[in-house]
Amino acid sequence: METTARIDASGRLLVPIRVRRELGLKPNVDLVLTVQNGELRVHTREWAIKQARERLMRLKRPGQSVVDEFLAERREEARKER
Repeated sequence: METTARIDASGRLLVPIRVRRELGLKPNVDLVLTVQNGELRVHTREWAIKQARERLMRLKRPGQSVVDEFLAERREEARKER
């Protein structure tokens, strides 16, 4: 979908209702803004978290438990401190 928007005199970006509905944006939703190659990208914080998780999951080996590894490291650190 391509549409136009306007920045008001106070510098606020007015997002058309079509776009808000398509993205499921409600009042007081936190958004993340990034500028990439001269483009303004807008997405929700939840979307950003989901993307980060997906990228991190690609680094995990099959069958690997990150939680188990973390707990093992903490136990080893605690053992060394004693």
